[in-house]
Amino acid sequence: MFIVGIDIAKRSHMVRVIDSEGQTVCKPFPIRNNCSGFNALLERVRKLTNHKSDFIFTMESTAHYWLALYTRLRKEGYQVVLLNPVQTDAMRGLFIREAKTDSIDTLVIAETIRFGRYKASSVPQEKLLALRELCRNRFYLIDMGSDLKRKITALLDQVFPEFEGQFDKLFCKSAVAVLKQYPTPEKLARAQLGKLTEILWTASNGRFGEWKARQLKELAGNSFGIPDCEGVYSTLLLLYLDQLQSLQDRAAILERRIGELFSQFGSTLTSISGIGPVLGAVILSEIRDISAFTSADKLAAYAGLDPKVKQSGELKSIGVHMSKRGSPYLRRAIWMASAVAVQHDPMFKAYYEKKASEGMRYMNIIGHVTRKMTAVIFAIMRDGTIYQPVLPAAV
Repeated sequence: MFIVGIDIAKRSHMVRVIDSEGQTVCKPFPIRNNCSGFNALLERVRKLTNHKSDFIFTMESTAHYWLALYTRLRKEGYQVVLLNPVQTDAMRGLFIREAKTDSIDTLVIAETIRFGRYKASSVPQEKLLALRELCRNRFYLIDMGSDLKRKITALLDQVFPEFEGQFDKLFCKSAVAVLKQYPTPEKLARAQLGKLTEILWTASNGRFGEWKARQLKELAGNSFGIPDCEGVYSTLLLLYLDQLQSLQDRAAILERRIGELFSQFGSTLTSISGIGPVLGAVILSEIRDISAFTSADKLAAYAGLDPKVKQSGELKSIGVHMSKRGSPYLRRAIWMASAVAVQHDPMFKAYYEKKASEGMRYMNIIGHVTRKMTAVIFAIMRDGTIYQPVLPAAV
């Protein structure tokens, strides 16, 4: 039996072949991440034997760079084991005296298989991989939108600092509608009362009328903000508002597509309070195969929600923080679901109140709730059941 350890990188990979006794039979050699590199790899291993069943190829799931090589090897009929980098950390400790290099990493990866101290990561099916890409890119659009909101807020703080306090949320429909028509206090102060009233009435579905229009005009006329020199601020505000709207429209398109694709899996994740189709899709596509995790604690570790305690000798830190290793997308989705669940679900709400009565602060409590949420997600996905909240009395 030959074990082929491959250290994955963007442009090229490093390869080492060892036998079942741990002896290196092919010293580390590089291959390009393309067809010629793949052919060179096969040429080298075929010199050892033509029996495909005598090889186990193994690699870490580094970003997305492993996918093409993995797919080609599987297509050729070879056995391939995909490892989560967390699994190789313990084995890497055996080589602590060695400098961390690509050639050493190939040995670490191969030895992880030889010692059998691993559980192979399941490769996402085609639809799961597509779903994951949709979800991750939706987060990308949302994050870009958040950056734009911060820029818009910073500009308003300079030119019209009073505006933000006139609405429940700065980026509600009514506020954005006014800003798109009157981006600076000078323009808002000169606005026709009837037109401004119509904009407010339409955007707010009748909540705001002429009284709000008069209030805004008066505020704009006495604003403490700086003048709109050369129209720079209005130009930037209108530009960023248009970009924000464009990002939101595209995120909505992705959300519809995510919902359509997620519905094909028949997942029961959305029965959990705080998890809708979008978050359910994120959780499903990031976890992929729940059987890869033997416990809820292992799943929490994969999401980076496990506690990290700093300790040296007899000194132990008082604060316990999340390790934040593993999938940041999964961690984010579980955190968001937890923040909603504590408001609406009787079990999570009771748990939140219990922790609050112990003097914990909000962020610390949500940290505890995320681990409870992870346990629920693990059980639901493992058993394929519908979530049933435990009533507060039972808690």
